[in-house]
Amino acid sequence: MSWNALLQHALDMKGRHIASLFAGDPARFDALHCRFGPLLFDYSKQRLLPQTLDLLCEVARESGLEHWMGQLFGGAPVNATEQRAALHWALRVPEDVPCVLDGEDIGAQVHEQLRHMERIVRKVHAGQWRGVTGEAITNVVNIGVGGSDLGPQMVSRALAADFGDTPVRLHFASTMDGSQLAYLLRTLNPHTTLFIISSKSFTTVDTLANADTALHWLRRSLGNMEGLLRCHFIGVSAVPEKMTQWGIPRENQLRIWDWVGGRFSLWSAIGLPIALALGMDGFRSLLRGARDMDEHFRHAPWRENLPVLMALIGVWNINALGVHALAVLPYDGRLHHLPAYLEQLEMESNGKSIGRDGKPVSRATCPIIWGGVGPNAQHAFYQLLHQGTEAVACDFIVPVRRYREQAYTEAMRELVAQHELALANCLAQSRLLALGDAALPGAVTDLPVHMRYRGNQACSTLLLDELSPYSLGALVAMYEHKVFVQSVIWGINPFDQWGVEMGKRIATETLARIRATQEDASGTDVSTAGLLRQIRQA
Repeated sequence: MSWNALLQHALDMKGRHIASLFAGDPARFDALHCRFGPLLFDYSKQRLLPQTLDLLCEVARESGLEHWMGQLFGGAPVNATEQRAALHWALRVPEDVPCVLDGEDIGAQVHEQLRHMERIVRKVHAGQWRGVTGEAITNVVNIGVGGSDLGPQMVSRALAADFGDTPVRLHFASTMDGSQLAYLLRTLNPHTTLFIISSKSFTTVDTLANADTALHWLRRSLGNMEGLLRCHFIGVSAVPEKMTQWGIPRENQLRIWDWVGGRFSLWSAIGLPIALALGMDGFRSLLRGARDMDEHFRHAPWRENLPVLMALIGVWNINALGVHALAVLPYDGRLHHLPAYLEQLEMESNGKSIGRDGKPVSRATCPIIWGGVGPNAQHAFYQLLHQGTEAVACDFIVPVRRYREQAYTEAMRELVAQHELALANCLAQSRLLALGDAALPGAVTDLPVHMRYRGNQACSTLLLDELSPYSLGALVAMYEHKVFVQSVIWGINPFDQWGVEMGKRIATETLARIRATQEDASGTDVSTAGLLRQIRQA
């Protein structure tokens, strides 16, 4: 019944322009924004009314959101297809708070690994981690793919410039074709380079291919010296025996667990590059921000709950208004990697068409997530947002303060002014997208049609007091919980990713065809057979 009421309400709203909603309610912002700690969420530029949220909350109640939140935080196997709990939230539980699953103290295990990380970080920062020839490590290369690359890289790049606490340089390599690693190896010194091999299963082809290349590079440069792997490799995995088999000694192994999904793993030892970039104090501040968001999500009323509100508004746009794309638009170059991170978080989690009951879903699920740094995107794809034929919802993200007070010197005034320019553009673009011509001062009816702005593109704005480890931790956890809430409403499992598996299996079989001494096109389609023929001839 709640869905029917929501869809009927959508019919009433489809003819209404966001500009008219503002014109009819001078207090609209006051009613349609919410704050948690350093985050302010303004959703007044969404095409909805306060009663829309009442209907959405009823949909959430009928979908069993309260029950599923209890299951998530109670350690139930919410990942039903793999019969696993999803306990990424346990990675940020304080040490003095008990966290037990099936009689096992997982909290103690988490904090044991954090202490192991801290020992590694201190040793590297102090110049005491040395290569096999005795020189101090100056460069660290993280080799991973998916969640083992996107999360650590996004956070490290976002925070290192202002909160960095490391004498070493961080690099990331993920592509299976070796192009990233090949470029890095031309510039690095093998005597002073440390590699982190991050793979939950430690069987990921992309990661192990890059790891093997790195090992061969070291052996060609330094010889097969005793202690080479001990001095130049750290492993992070849920399968210690696989790390040992590859050659990584026990003291260089960090542990994650089956109940940590790859795209939810930056809070674990997978986040070692973050800890190397920020120091452990910075990493723990990141965890605190996420932990406080966990508590807000669990206990705040839904109408004041940032993750729940974001999720419900997304459901409204997708299922009621037919808006099937979401652009993530950070107005801060430090968040350059955030859109790519959220693409994986949302589309790998909720890009599903089969429900928890094993039947095809009856409603659209995850939208297409895309985006870019706002000031650059204004010169790229904003033309489509403003005057194209596609409806796109937008998340604008910007910190209010860019430079801390000690940076307010004469030499920094220009950079402060540039940040103010970014803030102005963020507010102007969201206003124009939502209100269209009504955002322009004075009459615009005399403008030619190709210069008009229709507006009515739904926008939310997330203001951060400032970008810090704590605020970024809260921001990322907010999006994690948003994804979970939407999965509950759509009746899907957000914690598996079977859609990525079959392609890898077919790739293994195809690789054998490429390397075979004789052509064999049996069992494949004519297109692939033709392409294989061209590849072999070349």
